[in-house]
Parts: sequence; C-alpha cells; structure tokens
Amino acid sequence: MMNVDILIIGAGPAGMAAALAAAPSGAHIALLDDNPSPGGQIWRDGPQAHLPAQAHEQRQRLAAHKNIQLLTATRVVARAGTRELLVENAERGWVIAYGKLILCTGARELLLPFPGWTLPGVSGAGGLQALVKGGLPIRGERVVVAGSGPLLLASAATAKKNGARVLHIAEQAEWRAVANFAKQLPRWPNKLLQAFSLFHPRYRANSHVVEALGDGRLEAVRLNIDGQIREVACERLACGFGLIPNLQLAQALGCDIADQAIAVDAWQATSLSNVYAAGESTGFGGCEKAQVEGAIAGYMAVDAPQNARLLWPQRERWQAFARALGTAFTLGDAVKNLAQQDTLLCRCEDVPLSALTGRQSWSQAKLASRCGMGACQGRICGAASQALFGWEPFAPRPPFSPARIETLLQLDQHN
Repeated sequence: MMNVDILIIGAGPAGMAAALAAAPSGAHIALLDDNPSPGGQIWRDGPQAHLPAQAHEQRQRLAAHKNIQLLTATRVVARAGTRELLVENAERGWVIAYGKLILCTGARELLLPFPGWTLPGVSGAGGLQALVKGGLPIRGERVVVAGSGPLLLASAATAKKNGARVLHIAEQAEWRAVANFAKQLPRWPNKLLQAFSLFHPRYRANSHVVEALGDGRLEAVRLNIDGQIREVACERLACGFGLIPNLQLAQALGCDIADQAIAVDAWQATSLSNVYAAGESTGFGGCEKAQVEGAIAGYMAVDAPQNARLLWPQRERWQAFARALGTAFTLGDAVKNLAQQDTLLCRCEDVPLSALTGRQSWSQAKLASRCGMGACQGRICGAASQALFGWEPFAPRPPFSPARIETLLQLDQHN
C-alpha cells in the first residue's frame, strides 16, 4: 500500500499545474496518468510528436521536485476504501491512500454515428492526431476533416505537417457563429495568433459529413458543403464533434455533476470533502483554462487560499473564452440526424439505431440491445446517445478499466 498527501489523477496541463502549485509545501504528491509521459492528450508524446517548449519546461519542473512522484502508464481500477484507490500498471496493482484528491481526468472526443463511420480509415479528429504522433505514416494520403470545434484545425495541421493532403475541413457551425467567435479572439491574443497559424484555405463552415463510402475500407466521403452535396475521394476521414469531459471516476466517487461536467465551486472543490477537480473535466476550454484551474486546485490542496484567490481573474478570463467557444460551436440538428436506421450506434456490440427505436432511457437501451455493454463500456455510444437522445448514463461500476485478476483480488485482501 502507498500513502500520499495529495493524489492527482491525470497528468495533462491541469494535473501538472496542480502538482507544481502544491509542491513547494513539501507535501508528498503522486501524479498518476495512463500515458507513458506527462502532458495529457494535448502534449502527447510519440515518434512524430513535436512538443512545444512549454511542455518540456513543465516536465523539467516536475522532475526537479523530489516530493512529486510520477506514476505514468498507470490506471485507476476501482475504489478500494475511504480515500483509497486501486491502481495498476504493466507490472503490478496496488492501493494508494490519499489525504487530498485532485481529479484532472481531461476530456475525450464526442463521436456521432453516420453511415460508414465504422469503416477502416475513419477516426476521430483527435484520434488521427494521436495516431500520427504515435508514428502512423500518412505522407501522400488524402485526408478530409469534419465535425466541429478548433480541434478540426489542429488535426488538419498535424496531418499536413506529416505530409498528408488535407482536401476539406467541414465545420458544422454556421458561418455567422464562426465569424462572431473570430471577432472576439483579440480578447485572447495568443488564441488569435494560433488561429492564424492553423488557418487552412479549405475550411468551410455550415458543412458536415453525410456518409463515408467504401468496400471494406474508406474510399470516399460524401459531404454537405454549405448546402451542396459533394463526393470526395480520400484515404482518411477524421471526424469529431467536440469534446466531452471524462466523468467516470468522479461519478463513481459520488461527485456532483452539472452541465455534463464535474461541479466545482470557486476553489475548484467538488461536492466531496477534500476532493478537487480542474481542467477539461470541469468543462472544455483549452490548455490555459486547464492550467489556471489546476494551479488553484493545487494551492487549495495545501491550504493556500491566498495564492489560489490571486488566480481568480486569470481563470475568469479563460472561462470567458470557454463560454465563447461553447456558444460558437453548439451542435446543430443536422449532425444529430445523420444516422440511418441501419447505422451502428454501438460498434462494440453491433447495435444499429433501429434497435433503440422506442427506448426511453439508457437503461432500457442496454437491456433491450446490449448497447454499451461491449469493450468500451459505453464510452463511445453512451456519449453519442446522450447527445442524440438526452439519455443520462449511469455511474460506472468497477473495474473502471481492464485489469488483471491478481489486481482485482487485492480488493478482497485489502478489505
């Protein structure tokens, strides 16, 4: 068993900032993440990754603090007791007891079903970024990016940088919404510069994917581009409809959820005593919002409210950016009605949309069709069902991720 003063789940920008804020107190801090290196999805490592200087600087600062223990390539498996979590890495499983807990579990892509979305060659927009950073060769391939939000531009830039030909970027938001958002960007100069650096001449608003076409593999994409249907031959389609917070662990622990995010107060405290949350799990808003929220949570975990309060104006600035982002890229009805009756909603269990006709809740869908009972345990289809039908998913049951039997046996031995 391992005992720490502060346990931080998630080593993305929020988790790293929380650890660095708390470290000068001398508290024993454990920073846990399922990736092999700290940085989260935005600063993900890989053979073809090009990390910014800030990511390297943050890693160096973490390494300089001897009271920060990095637990990379490690996942939370289950709750082991009061202020105790069962975790596992490639070698072993063990229990971590903590005094304070900071949840920085980040977000994942929202994937909505459409005809052909399960064809090989189709991935999420962020998924394509991760594959390319991990070494996927795409030089010379024709790529179409579709969905909603700034991640589309970032995904297209990654693909282009690694030799792909980006044919179209189809943004479902209307031109007016995108233009209004662009007008506000001077309030955040670094975001304005970033937008200029990511600009692509094939970006089109009021556009969306209609269907992925191919026999055994993606061969073409049918797009609605500002009201006109076009068929585009390509080898890859990267399609994501924004980000949704990772709430599974917070739900399992009993944290209150509001607006599909972990509910926190001005001090980043959740509804549970001694449990804080920061970053994308409290609402999508970008790296800067995640960092300042993480720092506030870190200060509060070591009882330094005066330091935390100093960051409130900065947090409000980036939360305002998050609100502008959410308003501009709200999903329209067009992309919520792409699936046909024979389109698979649950890829793991091959459940088509027709199997959910007449169901009134997520529990009814699962009982009638096994939707959400496959390998991903509803992480994809559950989020899609919530977006399409408004169904509220259940809090997950342990184990929260695949685990070895000997690790799970520790729960019985521990209790």
